[in-house]
Amino acid sequence: MILIDLKKPLNAADLPVVLPTNEAAAVINRAPQTLRKWACLENGPIRPIRINGRLAWRVADLMALLNGEEVKS
Repeated sequence: MILIDLKKPLNAADLPVVLPTNEAAAVINRAPQTLRKWACLENGPIRPIRINGRLAWRVADLMALLNGEEVKS
């Protein structure tokens, strides 16, 4: 499990390339189930990748979403 200190400002250089659903949800202030729904229905603003059957979310996509940029993944 990767632990992120959400009390300090997020910097993409300090984060891994991908995050598991629970941590990605915390970064963008959404419920983990919201991200799972985006993955299942394929209708969210970002799409996950699957690693050994588990969802992983690209940090670059999460940061782009937070900055209001269009995500191309």
